Amino acid sequence: MIELNKVYNENCLNTMEKMQDDFIDLTVTSPPYDELRTYNGYSFAFEDIAKELYRVTKEGGVLVWVVNDATINGSETGSSFKQALYFMECGFNLHDTMIWEKHTIPQNGNRYESAFEYMFVFSKGKPKTFNPIKVKKIYTDNRKTKKYQRDKYGIEQRGNVPQITEKIDYNIWKIDVGGGIVTNDKIAHKHPAIFPDELAKKHIYTWCNEGDLVYDCFMGSGTTAKMAHLLKRNWIGSEMSKEYCDIAEKRLYQYLNQKTLF
Repeated sequence: MIELNKVYNENCLNTMEKMQDDFIDLTVTSPPYDELRTYNGYSFAFEDIAKELYRVTKEGGVLVWVVNDATINGSETGSSFKQALYFMECGFNLHDTMIWEKHTIPQNGNRYESAFEYMFVFSKGKPKTFNPIKVKKIYTDNRKTKKYQRDKYGIEQRGNVPQITEKIDYNIWKIDVGGGIVTNDKIAHKHPAIFPDELAKKHIYTWCNEGDLVYDCFMGSGTTAKMAHLLKRNWIGSEMSKEYCDIAEKRLYQYLNQKTLF
């Protein structure tokens, strides 16, 4: 048996070992990729974790894997793509390749400044949940109530159609980083790489429903747990570092008895 709504101070493989097959509705996580941060010296066995994530994910469940590549000896590592391909070998579908656009510290070099990370959205079969985030539809001319298309003979057909005022958002999300932007929780900034509240919120809202179970196998400062709680989802987190577990637990304490977002 495994207790819900708890951060486990252990290797995520030990946490998932406690889970039965088809247990998790959604995983939202960002691994310590390419040694871009030291994360207190911890590393992870990617292939073993990928296999276990597939086992514990429910049919129709989703895994959001936020990752990027380091540049070593003048070349990007390509680790993100290698991991994506391996998840597919494990049985996941690559449902969407999303982009997290962000502002970063300016860099000098012989390439354009890096301003994004990949958000690979994997699904076990067809996703059972999709609550799309909507944005206002912006029109560039006065044809918003006109329909212009050509039939199979190439003849243009015109007609009135209902005006659409909103649409499903693009798969590129602009979410800034920096002090006081990714989160207002001061204690979270003791972690070297804070997951933005807004990013976790959007994915949790999109890919699962109230009462579902959300997992983060690299819990870090506790962002996934915080947003899952505020969105009325259950959650489980794994974190090997005792220091980071303490940060997450202190951060979460203020929210556990707080009203949820909806």
